Amino acid sequence: MSNRAHLRLVGATAAAALAVPGLLLPTAYAEGPAPAIDVTLAPTPQSEGYPRQNELVEPPADPADASIKLGLTPYHAIAPKLNELQRSSQRVSAEVIGQTVTGRELYLVTLTAPESAAEAKSQDRMRDRILQQPEQAAKDKGLAKKYKTPIFLNNNIHGNEWEGTDAALRLIEDYATSTDPEVVETLESSRIYVVVTMNPDGRHGNSRANASGFDMNRDFITATQPEVIAIRDALVRTQPLVMVDLHGYVNGTLIEPTTPPHGENYEYDLFIKHAYPNGLGMEQAILDLGYTPEDDGVNPPQIPFRDWDEGWDDWPPIFTPQYATFHGAVAHTVEFPMRVNNSSYNLPEEELQRRSAINTDIAHAAMTASIDYLQEQGEELLADQIEIFRRGVTGAEPVEVTEELFPEIGPEDVYLTEYPRAYVIPAGDEQRSAPAAARLVDHLIDNGVEVRTTSVPVTVDGQTYEAGSYVVDMHQARRGLANTILGPGTDISDRVDSMYDISGWSLGLLWGADVASIPKDGSMPRAGKPIGSATPTGQVEGDGDLLLHLNDPADLAALNHLARSAVGVEWLADGTVLVPEGAAAEAEAAANSFGVAFSPAPDGASGTPVEEFVVAAAASSQERWALGEMGFEVREVNATVLNEGFDYSDVDALYVSNSSISWSSLDEEARNDMTSFLSDGGGLVGRGTQGARLNEDLGLLDVTLERGRSDGNGVVTVDNADTAIGTGATPHSFVYSPAWFTDLGEDVTVDQRYASDDVLVSGHWAGSAEEGGQDAAAGQPVIVSGVDDDGAAVLFGSEPLFRAHPKGQFPLVGRALLWSALQD
Repeated sequence: MSNRAHLRLVGATAAAALAVPGLLLPTAYAEGPAPAIDVTLAPTPQSEGYPRQNELVEPPADPADASIKLGLTPYHAIAPKLNELQRSSQRVSAEVIGQTVTGRELYLVTLTAPESAAEAKSQDRMRDRILQQPEQAAKDKGLAKKYKTPIFLNNNIHGNEWEGTDAALRLIEDYATSTDPEVVETLESSRIYVVVTMNPDGRHGNSRANASGFDMNRDFITATQPEVIAIRDALVRTQPLVMVDLHGYVNGTLIEPTTPPHGENYEYDLFIKHAYPNGLGMEQAILDLGYTPEDDGVNPPQIPFRDWDEGWDDWPPIFTPQYATFHGAVAHTVEFPMRVNNSSYNLPEEELQRRSAINTDIAHAAMTASIDYLQEQGEELLADQIEIFRRGVTGAEPVEVTEELFPEIGPEDVYLTEYPRAYVIPAGDEQRSAPAAARLVDHLIDNGVEVRTTSVPVTVDGQTYEAGSYVVDMHQARRGLANTILGPGTDISDRVDSMYDISGWSLGLLWGADVASIPKDGSMPRAGKPIGSATPTGQVEGDGDLLLHLNDPADLAALNHLARSAVGVEWLADGTVLVPEGAAAEAEAAANSFGVAFSPAPDGASGTPVEEFVVAAAASSQERWALGEMGFEVREVNATVLNEGFDYSDVDALYVSNSSISWSSLDEEARNDMTSFLSDGGGLVGRGTQGARLNEDLGLLDVTLERGRSDGNGVVTVDNADTAIGTGATPHSFVYSPAWFTDLGEDVTVDQRYASDDVLVSGHWAGSAEEGGQDAAAGQPVIVSGVDDDGAAVLFGSEPLFRAHPKGQFPLVGRALLWSALQD
């Protein structure tokens, strides 16, 4: 199964899991505690109501779980606790919505008063009306009274920021049994969705990242990881009014809303009117706990919107709360204060457990305060979510936040966008890459964005695209998310000095598909109903030798699959791949599996045989993941591995991008092994400073690496050369701490340059040319290559595999690896 197919299967499974109800227990209680019961839990048909109780598999006890030292709940103890609460309370429903990379289960707990099947169906219909028919929903007075307002509490996305999980378990137990009339009323009028731990692998192993090495709080707009896909699908399905994501560690407790810049595709006037008051409520709840700097080391909470000028922004959609906002949620990150991870994990257990107890109290206070805000302002929160979706459906203008609307606002907080009328993702011959287009369409649908297909040809800016092209009508409820995914974004270099993370991310420019926009005053083309998935793209044309263009990760994956199958594929000098006539059946199977297209090869074409391709990589986890997505066999290497005597005999190319390998870190034998590998035909692909330094030490390409501002990042415009590496590449790429090359030797080829002007499309890359700003890079080489007796090398000054996000740039690296290893 291809990676894309696997990811869609995981996403579909997660979405289905949310809809799988459990045992329907007796009728709802009027008030007081849930009756104590003892039943055998088993799944029930999807049409049933709440509770939806399922017997969770209870993993064996693991004394190595890192949370035990902190006096917190280890992963293996969560399922037994939830099973116990399900048996004793009708208010608790626990479901598995996905699995981690290693197979640990992700639990979603729903807290609500029992609902009959009819009541649950009614809730589903109301939620759909809010999204799809917001004008009608706004006029329906009965809906506001009957709809159970949802809140979503996400915990432990960073595995070694533990305490949100324990606060969540406390909350679940409290609400399962409480006789407090306010709790009873909350459960009658709301649903509380709780992700107990989003990163159980990291929780167990004391790591921020998941088992694939991803910081999942940077993955939401890309959604490469199964854990992120599961939570994304849950957010799409539950459509919360309020969302809180629990983190650590900032002392005093950091409570969003954020500093500028604010996401330009939000309806920010409707967001901030609730986010700031809810932040103030969380602050007061935490202060009421009574912790002090003098007695406990706990500083008062801070709210960046109020207390900071900039540096903690909600600009990129990569974070969980910023992503949730596009689904109509008033969403917050909360960072509890007392550090217990990293070097602090070595403190005495008594001190660690004291700190963890404080953090758990604070996380619990933030959750309960947000639930209280939901109860107090639920009617207005719901009306404003409906208004967000109404503006989308009707194509209304965004509303500028002014002091009259919200006194705390300033001009630095105002970020607006102008939406196009629609986006078109062409089909047929006018599309650069059919697999890329299909991936983008499926990704939009997975995120809850409506996509249709045109019933007639559509013309945009003088270019006509055939019927059956995909169209995204920007008159839809989730227009903000659609524009975030497809739009080019904005250069905000002159608006703020400091950004917390990346500032550009356009999937429309970076995922490898051609995307056209119909301007605001244009007409929506005739199209059918929303589709459920992209049209299959695999095809084989012709009956002789076949040609495969390597323009998409799927193309590389198909090539590597065929190479492993020993069908005699050949690398051609122009960077395409020849598949012999005798492998027609294998090509047909690859087309169907990977969605790629094979076309007739030129008569008499021949090249260099490609066998199973192995890459030794000194690179980040995310880069190795991206190489794996392209089907390469990847072997992680570092100086220790090489100094111990690495066997290069079946390795084809070396990819170096981080400091785990440097010339100074290698002993003489390891140096000799590397130089022999390269001079015997192995390839080197280097990225950034580390790749360029190794190239210099090896004496391969005669170039000088120049660095721009280290905080510069975003989507850039590039010009591609007609080389095996550059041909067919997209006109945009991604940079982070951008670099370029000067002082090129005679034998160095330029495969890609920055554009000669207007380098940055979207992101933040400030400074003059003398300071390493955008102008310094204009027209400069960003990818270079060359070959001599010492070996072949390709160097990158861009970030084509950054966090496995700019998928349309992956093939540049794939072609570079192949080219470097297949030179005479």
